[in-house]
Amino acid sequence: MAAPIPPLTYPLAPRGTQVDEYHGVKVPDPYRWMEDIDSPDTRTWVAAQSQLSREFLDSIAGRDSMTQRLRDIWNFERWTPPVHHGGNWFFTHNDGLQNQSVVFVMKDLGAGEVGAARLLLDPNTLSADGTVALREKAISADGRLFAYSLSEAGSDWQVWRVRDVATGQDLPDTLKWSKVDGASWRKDGSGFYYTAYDPPKEGAALKAANEYEKLYFHRLGTPQSDDELIYTRTDNPGWLVNGVVTDDGHFLIIQASLGTDIRNTVLVQDLSKPHAPIVPVIPAPTATYDVIDAVGDLLLVRTDDAAPKHRIIGIDLANPAPTHWRTVVAESRDTIEAATFAGGQLLVHRLKDAHSTVQRYATSGKLLGDLDLPGIGTVTGLEGHAADAEICYGFSGFATPPSVFRVNLADGSVSLWRTPQLKGFEPAEYETHQVFTKSKDGTRVPIFITTRKGTKLDGANPTILYGYGGFNASVTPSFSPLIAAWVQMGGVYAVVNLRGGGEYGRGWHEAGMKVRKQNVFDDFIAAADYLSAARWTNSKRLAIRGGSNGGLLIAAVEEQRPDIAAAAIVQVGVLDMLRFREFTVGKAWESDYGTVDIPAEFRALYKYSPYHNVRPGVNHPATLIMTGDHDDRVFPAHSFKFAAAMQHADPHGQPILLRVETRAGHGQGMPTAKVIDEVVDIYAFVFKALGLSD
Repeated sequence: MAAPIPPLTYPLAPRGTQVDEYHGVKVPDPYRWMEDIDSPDTRTWVAAQSQLSREFLDSIAGRDSMTQRLRDIWNFERWTPPVHHGGNWFFTHNDGLQNQSVVFVMKDLGAGEVGAARLLLDPNTLSADGTVALREKAISADGRLFAYSLSEAGSDWQVWRVRDVATGQDLPDTLKWSKVDGASWRKDGSGFYYTAYDPPKEGAALKAANEYEKLYFHRLGTPQSDDELIYTRTDNPGWLVNGVVTDDGHFLIIQASLGTDIRNTVLVQDLSKPHAPIVPVIPAPTATYDVIDAVGDLLLVRTDDAAPKHRIIGIDLANPAPTHWRTVVAESRDTIEAATFAGGQLLVHRLKDAHSTVQRYATSGKLLGDLDLPGIGTVTGLEGHAADAEICYGFSGFATPPSVFRVNLADGSVSLWRTPQLKGFEPAEYETHQVFTKSKDGTRVPIFITTRKGTKLDGANPTILYGYGGFNASVTPSFSPLIAAWVQMGGVYAVVNLRGGGEYGRGWHEAGMKVRKQNVFDDFIAAADYLSAARWTNSKRLAIRGGSNGGLLIAAVEEQRPDIAAAAIVQVGVLDMLRFREFTVGKAWESDYGTVDIPAEFRALYKYSPYHNVRPGVNHPATLIMTGDHDDRVFPAHSFKFAAAMQHADPHGQPILLRVETRAGHGQGMPTAKVIDEVVDIYAFVFKALGLSD
């Protein structure tokens, strides 16, 4: 048994006197001053926290061997499924430990060796530390022009450029202040549609609220100041918009939602007619309407309207009234996660208990057959065009490294295109079980458990339980070197599918929203209790982990059930549930979390908000709170304030550390080297907390 960890001396964080009032309830906010993340006081405190965390984490034994193990497992080739545009196929490749993946282009899919393809864009050459990342890309229909967006130091802000595919040279076009969304070319290659915000005030780019997103058309060779404003909403600053051109180039499809609400409107502009009006097809956001493509004047749309697990309908643009909608693919037991129109057929991606199946349908609705998948896992990159004869997709599972497959659309036959050879991990030695437990209210909750074959159920296995549970996001089996390294070191890695996600359709999502958010925490707690009851582990050998909305989950669970685990990893978490809307894109999250403006929703938020529910006299698990100094999605002050409150309430208990990554944001685009460093810190901390490291 490892020796107890001596108490740490935390940097002093003065408690202010700020008190806010919501519906007659007075709420103290003693660390409001930390929201000024650039003030000398905040910077000094964060620097002291970083020094404390660094000294503690670096002192843990076994870090060097852990780093080498992770590098060995991470060092395998990875490809994205090639996509066909004009006469070219485009894909990305990573040789293993490259900080960023590289874009390649080739003529012949059969000659897909990287050596036979031509390098088009290498983001690794754009910064010395690998923190400039390729975020989005859009390729013209003829495959001649490659629009791409870059972000720096983990920020969500994107800068768009355009590269000539033949010459590999960038054109002068540069577009700023875009965020998160992609772009879509006109069929003739004259320009593309993209979204942007008005430039923030100087010095406020990482903090200011993002409001009134706008859809623009950029004509190639013109300055951004000349871009045509196509669409925006002025009735509420929280509307998010995007525009996509149909594969035949005939229509611009505009979809808009209020924040992250899955319900959206649909508007259509006929691009074949000069100055054609933008016509509402779905004028009110009463359900999800995900436009797949157009076949002539027929829109193919995935929707949960009258189908909680989704169906695919056809909407005739000449007569778009709901009474004339036609069901093309009916709702079934398994949720329709996405669909692609390629080669004149629909490829429908369903989730069967949170793992992938894919069926092929004719546009008449006739079932053509199932794609042959390798097992329990997740399909990615299923993308194509109406004229394609074949497309590609990726597939991986928790113990199945990502491979790329080709699909012959004429008969649905599948063949392997690329699969990696792993140096530090033998997939056949590991296995994934799917089990089910019951939540507090009796709801059936699935858990994926990945282990080395032959793992004993002796109640003592070091175990990590991961969850998310929000925003209709489905957590499905996929390969991660992070998970592979953990199970190779003798650990159990469990992933629970929580309400609030999209795994079982609209009802599953709504059961974890707003005033029902407590269901998400109850589901996670039930999963943790199951792992102990089934003797996979026990609370002294369990660590719980989640990021972003999942960071909120972990922080809330450790406040409600501090006995549930020995370690808690809270990554880039939304932790002040009364003020999240004040920063960057936070206002958009009210669709899932609710708003303090409504009394019932305020009460629900206040009841579980991690920052507001830290209590003195509680023996918390060892807690590692992680954020990035450039996180302009979840403002870093969430983590600062929560860490200060935890350290104040529990100054003599288990370690409560704040780790702030420099030149990093919400996680997207983080270079491989930084990711490995981060994982080593997490695992070293967990091993120490579980008593497995001296």
